Amino acid sequence: MGAIEGILTGFEVALSLEGILFVLLGVFVGTFIGMLPGLGPISAIAIMIPITYGMNPTLALVMMAGVYYGAVFGGSTSSILLNAPGISGTVASSFDGYPMAQNGQAGKALAIAAISSFIGGSISVILLMAFAPMLSSVAISFGPPAYFALMLLGLTAIASLSEGSTVKALISAVIGFMVATIGIDPQTGTARYTLGSTNLLDGIDFLIIALGLFAIAEVGYLIINRHKKSITDAKQLGSLKLSKQDMKEIAGPSGRQSILGFVLGILPGAGATIASFISYITEKRLSKNPEKFGKGAVKGLAAPEASNNAATSGSFVPLLSLGIPGSGTTAVMLGAFLVLGIQPGPMLMGDNPEIFWGIIASMYIGNVFLLILNLPLIPYIARVLTVPRPLLISLVIVFSLIGVYAISFSTFDLYLLLAFGVIGFLMRMFAFPAPPFILAFILGGMMEQSFRQAMTSSNGDISVFFTNNISLVLIILSVLSFAFPIIKSMRQKKKEA
Repeated sequence: MGAIEGILTGFEVALSLEGILFVLLGVFVGTFIGMLPGLGPISAIAIMIPITYGMNPTLALVMMAGVYYGAVFGGSTSSILLNAPGISGTVASSFDGYPMAQNGQAGKALAIAAISSFIGGSISVILLMAFAPMLSSVAISFGPPAYFALMLLGLTAIASLSEGSTVKALISAVIGFMVATIGIDPQTGTARYTLGSTNLLDGIDFLIIALGLFAIAEVGYLIINRHKKSITDAKQLGSLKLSKQDMKEIAGPSGRQSILGFVLGILPGAGATIASFISYITEKRLSKNPEKFGKGAVKGLAAPEASNNAATSGSFVPLLSLGIPGSGTTAVMLGAFLVLGIQPGPMLMGDNPEIFWGIIASMYIGNVFLLILNLPLIPYIARVLTVPRPLLISLVIVFSLIGVYAISFSTFDLYLLLAFGVIGFLMRMFAFPAPPFILAFILGGMMEQSFRQAMTSSNGDISVFFTNNISLVLIILSVLSFAFPIIKSMRQKKKEA
């Protein structure tokens, strides 16, 4: 079956009455779950696997795919309104989304997030339709040396995430690296920095750190500043009005970062979280006014929102074409495929074209549904900020505690959440930026594992990073990325002198 015939088959599945109903059900459930801090698409899909027993495999997988990208689409809501990321892929959305909400532009911020997410999802689906079979080979070509170089490139951007002192940003990143090493060493099986506690053998979940550093720390800040006047103008909060200038600012970052997010989503293990951070950093470096980022910049919100939704579609490339999960959620999706008796991989397109193309076509239909569902609800969702401050603080704490407890049903994780909340509050009080901590934690584990795998495969020969073409190009880009801000700073000082 050719590509065009396959696409037509996919839309035939997605546009059938049953297909539309299951897509709508999936994106609705996914959006609702994404809004709740801590739950995320992994939990939702895991719960749905036993529910889908006996169902048509195509419709069941279409629905679960809808839950996945629906959760990413809706996850920005709590990040923007409460500074409590709904899922890990929307942490970067809070950097500029939450300041916009605090400035009385919650409706505008949610509208920007919805439109950027739609653009990212739509562009990525088109790329998925056109290049899915071919791009699977790109994912295979990324071995340990290339992954290490990619993580190194991401780390060179830590200075871009600082809001003042670069030294404080680097200290924050070092602490993030240290926390990433906690748990069992994946190569030797020995426990590292667990302080004798069996609860730390599996390491610390990313969500605990994200909710602690952002949501719980914000609660502490709100309590300290409880006498400040809170936002009460519901009409201003619910305004969806975007000016022509806003639309121009959305268009560029959304288009660029959709492509970047899709490419990063293809790489197994990268996922929406890394894609959103790298897109945010990239857009900040491209901006003529980088000082506006972190204070409510339209581009700072549009870039990660387009990227994380594009990465969601990209993660289906290795899953459908190779049978390799591209993210934690697609790993659960792989289990759903197997439970339903479907083997994803190179033979899926030929043996089950209605599933391969049906899932892809349903993504575009789902993105349209998400835009239609979310935009009318924004004025009502934004009114969360008009809730009296004591009640709002209580809601943030409750949602954060429920989200963390739902991960492992461990009370120890709740103590960790409070500990990172205290750390986040102190970092905020002493002007230590939290984003470098988060980025270093995300990249630290993957970077260490890729480095050790590369050194093991080459018998300790460091030249393996320079003989691999992909890693060599990425290392060169890393050096340039690190050197550019230094050279720029030196030139600026020279001009001032």
